[in-house]
Amino acid sequence: MTPRSRTNQLLYQAELLLATPSGDDEHREARRMAGEEGALALLELALESLLREVTEHAALERHDWRELLDPQGASLAELERLRSLAVRPESWLARLLSRLEALHSSEGVARRSSGAAQGLIAVGSAAALHEELRECLDEAKREIAALRETSEEW
Repeated sequence: MTPRSRTNQLLYQAELLLATPSGDDEHREARRMAGEEGALALLELALESLLREVTEHAALERHDWRELLDPQGASLAELERLRSLAVRPESWLARLLSRLEALHSSEGVARRSSGAAQGLIAVGSAAALHEELRECLDEAKREIAALRETSEEW
């Protein structure tokens, strides 16, 4: 499988997890949280696959997103473009990286809905994470198309 195919596959799998209904039983919250964290983990894998894909021409040894997106990392146009996104707090990449850091923390990133036990409508962070991941995924797909174009010019 090519890096491009792998990136596409991981993005698709993340979309599938985000689109999977949580169900309507006592495990609903746990299933939703697992889906969100699973989708986020797939997005992390997709980010690394994307970095491998758009830096193929540079023959880099490592593709860890922390290293490549670090300001002191390799100086490549595609990486510079992603770094500039990473420092803009409103960008999809900055939001994704923030969520990835939380995913790797001992608290995790998914949260129980406030009022879930009482059967109240959840308007807090639980729904927000799902939507934020969906938005990041949609915006990432648009950015990936542009990055691929730049990379193909090499």
